[in-house]
Amino acid sequence: MSNAKGDRRERELVNALDDAGFAVMRAPASGSATERELPDVLAGDGTVFYAIEAKASAGDPIYLTAEEVESLIFFAQNFGARPRVAVRFDREDWSFFHPGDLHATDSANRRVKKERALEGGESLAELAESGPAEPDAPAPDVLDVLGAVADGTLSPEEAATMLED
Repeated sequence: MSNAKGDRRERELVNALDDAGFAVMRAPASGSATERELPDVLAGDGTVFYAIEAKASAGDPIYLTAEEVESLIFFAQNFGARPRVAVRFDREDWSFFHPGDLHATDSANRRVKKERALEGGESLAELAESGPAEPDAPAPDVLDVLGAVADGTLSPEEAATMLED
């Protein structure tokens, strides 16, 4: 996605999240513009918080590098947010995925095809309705770290360090 198109799509996502009742902030210095591992968008409604990596495409599959996924999970865990990848194909609505729900390629990158986004993604309305985790359920950040170990994004040693708190 070109920088101009990417910026436009991120602003579009911010406006949609705002319209859905979230307090939202775009991190325009995310990606290659900074050494910090920042998601594209932070959104919360007082009970649930999301760190979101946004990607858009005209129709080709969307790819995320293993580093992008690892950075998103790491930031979300440290921030106390749920990591989500927001994808949008031209003339379609935004779809949201937990990074662990995306297809893993042989090189540990992640891929989302248009068909998968249309059939299996969480809509903005569903994202807004998801609310806090059930009291007896493991914290979303713990599940995210465990998922990252299971798919090879994090080593067990890295996961143990992240979960020590």
